[in-house]
Amino acid sequence: MEREPPHRLHGAEHPALDRVRREGRWWWLQARHARRVWRWALVAAVAVFVLLVLLRKPLADWFWDEPQIEQLLAEGDRALAAGRLSEADGSGARERYQAVLALDGDRPQAREGLARTAAAALQQARDRLQNDDLDGSAQALALARDLQVPQGDADAVARQLQARRSAGAGIGILLAQARNAFAAGRLDEGDSTALPLFQRILGLQPDNLPALEGREDALSDLLQRAREMAARGELAQTEALLQRARQFDAGHTDLPASQEALERAVDQRLRQGQRALKQQKLEAASEAFEAVLAVAPDDSSALRGREQTAQALLARSQRHAADFEFEAAEADRARAGALGASAAAIQQAAQRIQRAQQMQQAQQHPAVSVAQRERQLRDRLRQIDRAEREGRWISPPGHSAFDALREAQALAPRDARVRAAASRLLPASRQCFDDNLRQNRVQAAGACLQAWQTLAPTAPGLPSSRVRLAQRWLAIGSERLGRGDVAFAEAAVAQVRQLQPDLPELAAFEQRLRQAGGRLD
Repeated sequence: MEREPPHRLHGAEHPALDRVRREGRWWWLQARHARRVWRWALVAAVAVFVLLVLLRKPLADWFWDEPQIEQLLAEGDRALAAGRLSEADGSGARERYQAVLALDGDRPQAREGLARTAAAALQQARDRLQNDDLDGSAQALALARDLQVPQGDADAVARQLQARRSAGAGIGILLAQARNAFAAGRLDEGDSTALPLFQRILGLQPDNLPALEGREDALSDLLQRAREMAARGELAQTEALLQRARQFDAGHTDLPASQEALERAVDQRLRQGQRALKQQKLEAASEAFEAVLAVAPDDSSALRGREQTAQALLARSQRHAADFEFEAAEADRARAGALGASAAAIQQAAQRIQRAQQMQQAQQHPAVSVAQRERQLRDRLRQIDRAEREGRWISPPGHSAFDALREAQALAPRDARVRAAASRLLPASRQCFDDNLRQNRVQAAGACLQAWQTLAPTAPGLPSSRVRLAQRWLAIGSERLGRGDVAFAEAAVAQVRQLQPDLPELAAFEQRLRQAGGRLD
């Protein structure tokens, strides 16, 4: 039996046909798939076309304007940094920033750039005005106004510019007037003299060289005058000239030498006053010390000399009163008051003059005979001796040695026995003061001090003793105030004000007293 041949795959006998079949199927599948892709591609293309039509301007701006804007901004910044604020060829900062705003009106960098340009223009106007470039200042100010700087700032520069222009027309006239005044020697006697005129010109034009040179020369002459015045001892006038010179030019080269001349004159005047005081030329001494203090108010030597002169005047007033020279006594008392003598000392001098006047009247119109006066005088001298032996120097009032001495002086001020008694009481009054002060009996110490001051108004120990007594009053008053004794504290303040009103501790104590409810009259 013949076997049937094995089965072959479809198309195996014709491979070419089989390949055609396979490739045809692939192309058919590809064509089918391609039709779908092209449909979607066509839809996408249509969408892109529509978008391009709708967004053509923003896209064009982005592609073409953005690089140009960035370039303009950079150029504007460079122009601003270089000070080229506005240029006719369009390369200035102003034109560059405005070009940016023309392309993009909402660009904040351009608006900020214009604001900075405006501020720079205003500052440029100020700088050019300072350098006397008035036209350039006006141009810069016009640019600043165009760019809308604050109105107040622009107006201020405009006023300065107008004033400078107005003054500029008269600078030549002022300079001629100043030079004429300088040539005539009229340096600083009024607004129409050399130095004020030169200063006025420099106020308008600080760099005006002729005015600077003229002021320098005028100040040199003025300071020469000051040195001549110092050599003549005119201290106050010299100080006034130096002050005026400093107002015009505090760095003038002649100022140190002029100041040294004034200091030498002050020392010389002080020595003159001290010599005059030793020679008892009290008027000359007071004038010298006052002249020094007018220039150097804190000079300790002059202050001490003035105080000693005042005490010497009070002593001389007492001698004049004892000699019945009342007009001279009153003049010395007034002069001592002008020199700063204490109110208590002035009052005591007035009382001495009054007693002397009463004694003169008694002598001119005696109410008792000479014999009776002698008996009364001897009686007062015995009272003085008895009070001395018993230690009743100041108290009790009316029965003390000091009271008896005053009555004896009223009867016979020039009697040798009365003067001898007064000389004996002087050391006793000093000892009385020290003893009572040591025991904190401040009222009794004050009475002893008053007696001591009456017997020897110019005693060197009196000023320090007044300070000691005033300090002791404050110390006791502070202690009593701490215990609530406001009345005693008020009395202590009154005593200190009479003894030593410039005591440093007084102000603090008065403040404590106010806080405690005390009264200060």
